[in-house]
Amino acid sequence: MADLDQLIVEQIQIGPMQNFAYLIGDKATREVVVVDPAWDIDGLFNFIDEREYQLTGALVTHYHPDHCGGSFGHNVVEGVAALLERQSVPIYANEHEVAGVQKVTGVSATDLKSVSSGDKLAVGDIAVEFLHTPGHTPGSQCFRVKHTLISGDTLFIDGCGRVDLPGSNSEDMFRSLQKLAELPDETILLPGHNYSARGHATMAETKKTNAYMRINNLDSWKMMMGG
Repeated sequence: MADLDQLIVEQIQIGPMQNFAYLIGDKATREVVVVDPAWDIDGLFNFIDEREYQLTGALVTHYHPDHCGGSFGHNVVEGVAALLERQSVPIYANEHEVAGVQKVTGVSATDLKSVSSGDKLAVGDIAVEFLHTPGHTPGSQCFRVKHTLISGDTLFIDGCGRVDLPGSNSEDMFRSLQKLAELPDETILLPGHNYSARGHATMAETKKTNAYMRINNLDSWKMMMGG
């Protein structure tokens, strides 16, 4: 079993929307997966090459183009399709999000690997657990690695993902945040955007200061969210 010193976690701010991409992997084998590759695929590969990592896969938190590539408005964002042009690796998406990722990015069904909540992926000797956390989108997912949680747009240090977009669901978001609140207090939260003055916090700190994490009943949640 890998120890904590064997874990690679690299946080990379990328693109004009303050996105965070991540590399998760094993220091012993140098194998890594990339989380939410978008905006600057060449830059991500340069980062990987400089550290002599070996890319073995990509994990997608959800299908919004700023996290996996695609177009919105007048913006075109490169993402997993451009990554696959550089290197053929499996793209892991939640079972409820696979169709959305395929539609938004244009990658083929054979490039995508469907995962369910509780599934685990071995990256060297490092185990990455997939947690289904719907609300922002139907198949939003977080990735738990030892005492670290990469939360995408489900949970930010000072907020949570929007629930007024197509496919969003406010009640699902409430239940997902309640699920994340049960994680150990020492868990390190790594969000999908740099919306705070710091790029990480413990779950204990987040539960204390994040107003969305302090609501413990659905009626109060609906009042706060306007539902």
